[in-house]
Amino acid sequence: MKRHIPNALTLLNLFCGCIGVIYAVHSNFVAAAFFVFLGIFFDFFDGLAARKLKVQSELGLQLDSLADMVTSGLVPGIVMYKLLELVELDWGVNDTSDILFGVSVFSCFGLLITLASAYRLANFNIDTEQQSYFKGLPTPANALFILSLPLIMEFQNNDAINAIILNKWFLIGVTLLSAYLLNSGIKLFALKFKDYSFKGNATRYIFIMLCMVLLIVLQFAAIPLLILLYIAMSVLDNLISKS
Repeated sequence: MKRHIPNALTLLNLFCGCIGVIYAVHSNFVAAAFFVFLGIFFDFFDGLAARKLKVQSELGLQLDSLADMVTSGLVPGIVMYKLLELVELDWGVNDTSDILFGVSVFSCFGLLITLASAYRLANFNIDTEQQSYFKGLPTPANALFILSLPLIMEFQNNDAINAIILNKWFLIGVTLLSAYLLNSGIKLFALKFKDYSFKGNATRYIFIMLCMVLLIVLQFAAIPLLILLYIAMSVLDNLISKS
């Protein structure tokens, strides 16, 4: 019976991702983000449950990636598509040559995030090195990064910040950066604790404390900063380890 618990959590992740897709398609970014956050919560605990119950399996690994593809790959791609579509509407563009069967050709550029996520997850499944660290930005972290953009506009409602987010070059730049980070060779520490000593997990504890402080102070605006901080601390940790 216990061997089914991690897979059940993974399926809950997938279910949340499916609901998130529906909300994202209808431009309800807040609800989409809620279900992605909930899916990422289940994604964290399915692996933890598998390790604690000692029921890791190849099926669980494949199922986990398939669920992540929807929750952390498809949803952020659709959100970026809708943001680019919103920018296009703000331009007042009525050129029907940019519309193909009701789909904005320009906005499809945002789906590069989904394609890059699929490539990363497939590569992760065949990579035997990524046990104690990640190579490239994990898809859940990338999903949080993308979904934070509409949440910042919705809840912090700063005209200057909104103008930046709804700038076509900013969104294109974020899309390209996202696709690169997902498949880069940068080694990033994983939030997996072999023990709870501070000496062996100093980077993880410092990062978690900074997360709490920045989220309290900056709210959703902290998420993009935390992703950049995560990368910077990982690079610094790698340099310290080498020296």
